Amino acid sequence: MELAQRVRIPVVQSIVWNALNDPAILKDCLPGCQSFDRTGENSFEVVLVAKVGPVKATFKGEVTLNDVIPPDSYRISGSGKGGVAGFAKGGAEVHLESIEGSAVTLMSYQVTASVGGKLAQIGSRLVTGAAKKMANDFFKRFVRSLSGDPSMEVEIENLVLDQSVLDKGASGKDADKQSLQT
Repeated sequence: MELAQRVRIPVVQSIVWNALNDPAILKDCLPGCQSFDRTGENSFEVVLVAKVGPVKATFKGEVTLNDVIPPDSYRISGSGKGGVAGFAKGGAEVHLESIEGSAVTLMSYQVTASVGGKLAQIGSRLVTGAAKKMANDFFKRFVRSLSGDPSMEVEIENLVLDQSVLDKGASGKDADKQSLQT
């Protein structure tokens, strides 16, 4: 599964960066998150309840930040196990960009993920739909939290993945230069 989106956040880039690295904010914004605890400088342990179609499970996993370039970007990778429901693993590249002359930050992210077990059996369409809904819910909560406006209308723009990126695969050194097209 691949997903690429962009969202405008009405606060300066440094505040967005700090929030993206704050386990308490991430826990509050991530749907179904029961805990999000720092285990190292760039590593976290996460427990969340997720429902994908008929499968509902508690996933326990680890999240690691790599290629950290404050306050502009990082690569996040993680994996989690949900007992009989199966497992999920994936990663994302997150990029922040200040909109010159304003207190607005443009955040873009590109996610790749895979699932196994019962989750894989229910079909990629359901998994992709659930992942997209979870991402949308997270970023709506995240933007509203940072803006201080719980009813703010949040637009999340879907991006088209660059086919050359998909041809190279979403792992290894080739993934370092992934690009997005609108």
